Amino acid sequence: MTATPPSAPNSAPASDAFSPTQTLSQAEIDTLTAQLRRKEGNWVTWGKACHALQKTGMDTQVIFEATGFEPIQQNQLTVAAQVFDAMVAGGVSDQARAHYETRGSDSLYEFRILPNDDRAAAADFAFSNGLDSDQVKEIVKGLREFSYREKPPAGFEQTMGDAAAYYYWRLAKQQGDLQARSRLIAQSLRFATSNSARSRIEKLLVDFTVTQQKSAPRLPIFRIEEEADAPIIVPVAGPLPLKTEDYKAVPAVEPEDPFGMVKFSGTGAWIPVPGWQVILSAQDPVAILAGYGQLPNAPEGMTTEPVLVVIDRAKRQWDENSYFVVDEAGQLTIRWFEEAPEAKLLGGLILVMRPKRIWDTDYNAEIWQIDE
Repeated sequence: MTATPPSAPNSAPASDAFSPTQTLSQAEIDTLTAQLRRKEGNWVTWGKACHALQKTGMDTQVIFEATGFEPIQQNQLTVAAQVFDAMVAGGVSDQARAHYETRGSDSLYEFRILPNDDRAAAADFAFSNGLDSDQVKEIVKGLREFSYREKPPAGFEQTMGDAAAYYYWRLAKQQGDLQARSRLIAQSLRFATSNSARSRIEKLLVDFTVTQQKSAPRLPIFRIEEEADAPIIVPVAGPLPLKTEDYKAVPAVEPEDPFGMVKFSGTGAWIPVPGWQVILSAQDPVAILAGYGQLPNAPEGMTTEPVLVVIDRAKRQWDENSYFVVDEAGQLTIRWFEEAPEAKLLGGLILVMRPKRIWDTDYNAEIWQIDE
């Protein structure tokens, strides 16, 4: 759902959309709900309205029932509208802006992984080359990889066209089938904007050397299996002699499933992790909660299971058999690098822990079940 219906009443420009950070009254909530239900305005307006309603605490399913916008549509439109704002702020061309105001939310959604500073150039590039959302999805990771480099590869220049050309050039070098290789070379030549890039690409027409593609390593996945692997966390009040006030000030421990994470009234939390060698060897371990589907190279069929990701912040030396965390537009991202990256590594992934399967939690709580 990306196009504005030609007969949509009260069509408004994107700048007239409600501020998503604004506190809304019930009347304003009703207005936005009616606007979405009637599909008034363009898709950018819809995305900002969905976000505004979500910021009030309204559940996405409730919004769906009131407006007809499914949760997955709400997410796409909300993210795409944010990319649209970044694109406009970055100085996108008037022609591209006019195009994306009426269609193309699915394409802009794919640009969410790019830094804000690159989104305007990427949108102009996609518009000028007539790329649809499938084509954008295919090349956007290549554009992101190119943006990590402090300087472009030899022969290529710092343009979106050369970035896309480099992506297909690398794929062509790894392709042994001549027909598929030729198609990739043609795609690379299609997007190249510099003469030096075209010259380097054309060399593949006479050089049939195949560069072996490296496979991403398997994630280091463990599952808690034994009771001894799941330690209990307790707060520490301090050493004796201890004041009563200090003793009473210790927060209550309320472990949260599925990993027994413990929070307190301050700004931190604790979480139990088994004393495996990989944990003991870490110099500066930090735990991150995630879903399986948020990890790169995650196995099929387990995208919804919660996992605990442990990062060693002291592990900053690249190697091709490890995953690392890097900063992407202010967000922490887990990635695998086939070659040593120019992006600053913020730590290495040392463990992905799955929760223990507990079939009957009440069984373990019974006193008579304790071994003598």
